[in-house]
Amino acid sequence: MTREERERRWLALTREVMPGLAAERGWPVRADHCFQRILLDHACGGRWYDAIAARPAYRHATDTQLDAAVALGEAVVAGEADLAVLNRQSLTWRGKA
Repeated sequence: MTREERERRWLALTREVMPGLAAERGWPVRADHCFQRILLDHACGGRWYDAIAARPAYRHATDTQLDAAVALGEAVVAGEADLAVLNRQSLTWRGKA
């Protein structure tokens, strides 16, 4: 997969697919930037901005980081990962939970 394809999938997943499912699934977040925060934090093992130096994060993430974030997002969409649990951990890493 090319970098351009990775980024397109990331944007579709976090800007369209996940926000489109949020209300129906009762997820604790609705905004694209919240999905991006949660997935990138988990791909980085903590606050993404401690691991990715520049913004927008998806453009500056490594292929490995972006692939991990996309895979986790796809797992959430498939019902194989719990977004509420992932969100709580992300907030904990940020000192907000």
